[in-house]
Amino acid sequence: MVITDELRQRREAVVGEHMSSENELDFDRTIATFARPRYELIPTGEVFDGEQAVREYFRASRAAVPDQRNELIGMTSTDHAVIVEFWLRGTPATRAGGNGFVCRMVAIFEFEPGGSGIVCERVYWDRETIRRQLSAQR
Repeated sequence: MVITDELRQRREAVVGEHMSSENELDFDRTIATFARPRYELIPTGEVFDGEQAVREYFRASRAAVPDQRNELIGMTSTDHAVIVEFWLRGTPATRAGGNGFVCRMVAIFEFEPGGSGIVCERVYWDRETIRRQLSAQR
């Protein structure tokens, strides 16, 4: 199914809202960007399916890295998804006041056919990038 420019723009705006609401820790707004909340973290194999599981993911990930934030590098759209490249930055709670990490990542935001609600955010990154940075700071 080929999508219209209007739908493509609406989806990109939804992804922008999703990312900014995560940075602002406004997870009610983040949840509202989903038609069906689901995160797939490819490097770890973790899947958070459903609103309660996604909310728990938000709680646990921000407990571990309270200042976690994303910074958009680029965004492109396909007929079924918006693909985002971004920097993820943060400082683990165990290193409060210390140096954090920065990791270049890719997220694929899948959408319901013909709709503008996210049905899955699938995130890819190199785990060693973060591990090396945190190990070097010991």
